[in-house]
Amino acid sequence: MNRLFLTILMIAISSSAAGQQAFSSLEEQMSGKEFTAAGLQKLTPAELDALNNWIRSRSLATLDEAKPTSAGAGANEAGFEAQSVQDMERTTINSRLVGKFTGWDGQTVFKLENGMIWEQADKDKFFIKEVENPMVSIEPGAFKTWKLSVEGYSSHCKVKRIQ
Repeated sequence: MNRLFLTILMIAISSSAAGQQAFSSLEEQMSGKEFTAAGLQKLTPAELDALNNWIRSRSLATLDEAKPTSAGAGANEAGFEAQSVQDMERTTINSRLVGKFTGWDGQTVFKLENGMIWEQADKDKFFIKEVENPMVSIEPGAFKTWKLSVEGYSSHCKVKRIQ
């Protein structure tokens, strides 16, 4: 029993530490051919670092989360309050689905008003009477997963972001 508890504890600790290292730089995400085709090899190391930091800080931000501020202290060049990367990475995302929605079928792609695109990551099925542009919440789940739910319904499905 103690051995099982220790194993579970070690898994939880290692997944927590891995979650803090979740961001992959452009160099890690792209092949050498893609990196060159995008012209990124022309950037200085400082410019590439600045680009990676910009992407990291906005990787999971939504339009709903961006809060305009005055150009004074605490605001970055874009005029938005700086948020820590960890805060943005695992916060609930609220938006509307674009168009008609009748549920999910195990292969559903969800296009959100905020520009994000998510796809279903499980094979669950759930059908409802057609609704137009319903409000959805995408919440962090266990082990770096995300779950999508539609306002007014108790069902949810696992999703992963594709754009």
